[in-house]
Amino acid sequence: MPHREPMGRAMSRRFVLTSGVAGLGALGLGLSTDTGIPVNQAMPLGGNVSVEQIRSRSRGRRVDMVVMHPRGIDPEGLPVCLMLHGRHGDALDLVAGMPTWLSESFERGIVPPFTVLAVDGGRTSYWHDDPMTMLLEEVPGWLAERGLGGPGGRIAAVSGISMGGFGALLYARRRRELGDPVSAAGVISPALFTSWKAMRTRNAFRNEAEWASLDPLRHVDALGDLPLGVWCGNADRFIKGTRRFIQRARPDVASTTPGRHNRAYFRKAMPELVDFIGPHLA
Repeated sequence: MPHREPMGRAMSRRFVLTSGVAGLGALGLGLSTDTGIPVNQAMPLGGNVSVEQIRSRSRGRRVDMVVMHPRGIDPEGLPVCLMLHGRHGDALDLVAGMPTWLSESFERGIVPPFTVLAVDGGRTSYWHDDPMTMLLEEVPGWLAERGLGGPGGRIAAVSGISMGGFGALLYARRRRELGDPVSAAGVISPALFTSWKAMRTRNAFRNEAEWASLDPLRHVDALGDLPLGVWCGNADRFIKGTRRFIQRARPDVASTTPGRHNRAYFRKAMPELVDFIGPHLA
């Protein structure tokens, strides 16, 4: 992958694509699956997608921050929906399709304009520990410095795929615990295991007690009355845990239509997620 340099603050604080990332569309970026094998889908980067590399103090490394918004709309001041990538993925995976879905839903009057933000959280992190600290403590400052998310760089909603679905539910819980709940959350094929025996194979948690303290299935009440959308294919490997979560959480949208844990299902569900999240950000 070509080297990416940080973007400057020129052009009225609007994001621009650097020469280092301009060719990434040709690499066939796509939505990762929980198998660890990236599923590629060609996606040229356009004027409504920007990539910046930022040093994360919490993670001790540079991370990609990807900003997507409806075409023809200045992202400055728009509400922000954080979207968390899946296992063995990264922020750039979410470029495939999302800018188009945002634009089409806005142009059809289904959603108000809003920004989708993706950052690198680690390939197997489940978005706890250092990645969660980055999201809660660092990302708002990054947004505020760039005029995104309104005063304080506030993230208004959260979403995620697979491992990112686990992380999104955990993030929503943490925000409520901090007294600043998000306006909505949407998860696609969330990686909700129903046993420690299955979860421990991911090597993401130190022990069963740590996992149990974070597992969204065990802390549904911590979400309160959060507007929530859940999508999962009925042949997905996580359908058992997702159905259990739906039964306990009673989300506003609970879709378990035909599909597996793969690109085809993710791409079918993501436009529906955009349409669900948007009205809660008006």
